[in-house]
Amino acid sequence: MDEVRKVMIEGNSGLLAVSAPEEKVVYEPSKRQLIWPCGAMAVGYSAHAPQRLRGPQFDAAWIDELAKFEHDQQAWDQLMMGLRLGSNPRVIITTTPRPTPLIKQLLERNDVVVTRGTTWDNASNLPKTYLEMLNNRYTGTAFAAQELQGLVMENQGKGLWKRDMIVHQNKPKSLARIVVAIDPAVSEQNNRAETGIIVAGMDHQGMGYVLDDCSGHFSATQWIKTAVSAYEHSRADRIIAEINNGGDMVQHLLHSLFPNVPYQSVYATRSKRARAEPIAALYEQKRVVHCGYFHALEEQMVNASGPLSDRMDALVWALYSLFFSDQATPRIMVI
Repeated sequence: MDEVRKVMIEGNSGLLAVSAPEEKVVYEPSKRQLIWPCGAMAVGYSAHAPQRLRGPQFDAAWIDELAKFEHDQQAWDQLMMGLRLGSNPRVIITTTPRPTPLIKQLLERNDVVVTRGTTWDNASNLPKTYLEMLNNRYTGTAFAAQELQGLVMENQGKGLWKRDMIVHQNKPKSLARIVVAIDPAVSEQNNRAETGIIVAGMDHQGMGYVLDDCSGHFSATQWIKTAVSAYEHSRADRIIAEINNGGDMVQHLLHSLFPNVPYQSVYATRSKRARAEPIAALYEQKRVVHCGYFHALEEQMVNASGPLSDRMDALVWALYSLFFSDQATPRIMVI
């Protein structure tokens, strides 16, 4: 309900902002309603409580971010039951599209009119640096097609993950374990390769959480400092790296620069896909959630089919350590 108020009512493009000053709209927050001098009334509802739509009736409705609703079908059904006043009741939906069953169902209806706008259509109102960042980071990705161009992207990809397997929610208050996993770019000559650095945790009920993606193009000294910074910031238990893919380098750098940071080496005996399969199964079982939108990582999860899947590899090692390792006592290197 706070988003209804902050965005739809009091926001820069909210109902109060777009109403003419001479209309003198009366807003009553305690009643969740706005009243215009002509007698028109708007009442705010939250999709978190769709049952509150049972009973009232309307001649028009505005839904914002339908694709984000947790109970979208229930909220939609309840609203439709109340949209029964006047000779032509209508609803407008403003949303970033996602391939949810409800969104796809609406797009197939003959009585639905679709208008699309892109982030670039709004370029005159956005900072140049922001647009450059979007263009450099996301051009050519499915994320850009969905979030910036307003296209509905299907869940199918080349990877083990489907988009609807990735759930986002807030970070829990306490975690039983936290690890930082590194998939180092072994050769700095390859300017396309990144070093994957993923922070993940597990709560006391065995639920996994992806907390941060600190990956990027770094020199060896830079990525080890970035990983240790993530370790300290997240209060992690240890740093993890695959020993047969640069893990010996991780061990050497930690030994030299940060000798008191706990480190665990892991050794790959199976292919990347074979290692990733049980992790993808955890997502399918809704046993792992993302505490944030890690777009580059999620693109690799859904579409990765080649060697440049560094973020995903670090993710797999982090979650594999949390869910399937023997949880041995962290090894402290002392010189």
